[in-house]
Amino acid sequence: MKENLYAEFKPASLILRDHLAIDRTLLANERTLLAYLRSGVAMIMAGFTILHFLEHGWFWVVGLACPPIGILTGSIGIWRYVRMHRAITLVRRQSAMNDPEAR
Repeated sequence: MKENLYAEFKPASLILRDHLAIDRTLLANERTLLAYLRSGVAMIMAGFTILHFLEHGWFWVVGLACPPIGILTGSIGIWRYVRMHRAITLVRRQSAMNDPEAR
């Protein structure tokens, strides 16, 4: 995978439609982060609930596995968000530097 997903765009040639698309991508990135965090918290809560109410057999194993999986899910979401946010910010900065009207 490329280091910067938006490196192929020429910042000087971005028009309003392109800037709005970047804004939509930024909002989608934030929604994705929230979905990861929501799923992670749900997994943690499910694990503790299973451990609290069901203490027999294989339920115990499932209950013990859920919190670490939830923490891992939240961590992956944060990592992906930061990576994509940096790529989007880089394109915006390059666009602002090359825009003659912004100076």
